[in-house]
Formats: sequence, C-alpha cells, structure tokens
Amino acid sequence: MPDKLRVLLLDDEPMVGKRLKPALEKIGCDVESFQDPKRALERIDQEEFDIVVTDVRMDEIDGLQVLEYVKEKHPRTKVIIITGYAMMALARQAMEKGAFDFIAKPFTPNDLREIIEKAATGDGSATKFNF
Repeated sequence: MPDKLRVLLLDDEPMVGKRLKPALEKIGCDVESFQDPKRALERIDQEEFDIVVTDVRMDEIDGLQVLEYVKEKHPRTKVIIITGYAMMALARQAMEKGAFDFIAKPFTPNDLREIIEKAATGDGSATKFNF
C-alpha cells in the first residue's frame, strides 16, 4: 500500500465511524470521519482524498449523490459504497456511476480493509455481498 492513504469515511450512524476509523488507522490510513454529508462534501471541496467510503442511505444527500460529486471533483478518487440495504440493482447503479466497490452491512472492519488495500493498489474490485 502507498504511504498514508487519505480516506474520508461518511456514515450517518455514529457507531460505524467509531468502529471503522481506528481499524483503518491501524493499517496506516489517515482517516477523516463524518456523519453529515454536507460537511463531508465541503471537506471534499477542500481536499482530494485517495478513497471515500460512504453509506448509501442518508437524509438529504445519499451516497450515490456523494459518489457522483466525488467523481466529478476528483476523478481519481476511489469510492466504496457501504449499505445496510444490499440490492443488486443498487450495487449495479453504484458501479455504473463509477464506484470502486460496494459492501453490504454487516461487514467486519477487516472486510473493509481488504477492499481499501485493493483500491490502493488498483487491484480490481472485491465486492462482498452479504444477502
């Protein structure tokens, strides 16, 4: 993995950030965690992240809108979608819009670390569907 990956983590559930941020920092990622999509988009305006991990279902702004925004602002940034609503149509839509990968809740921090490592090395998609 390259030096210090810059990762933005966005999920409106506080526990997700509390659980995943330390797990990603443990593998050497520099992680900024957000619960509010508007604040996350403001931060994306200020800085280009290597990887954005975003939940799909959030109030006001959903993860697919975040994906589109990131891809427009920073085309090289890889976006990983996480969701508790795993449906093939949603996964396909996310991938068509340029998501690097899609992971369904529940997943372990290690599942996400594996996908982030693949994103960092450009090693293809590692989709995990837990239907």
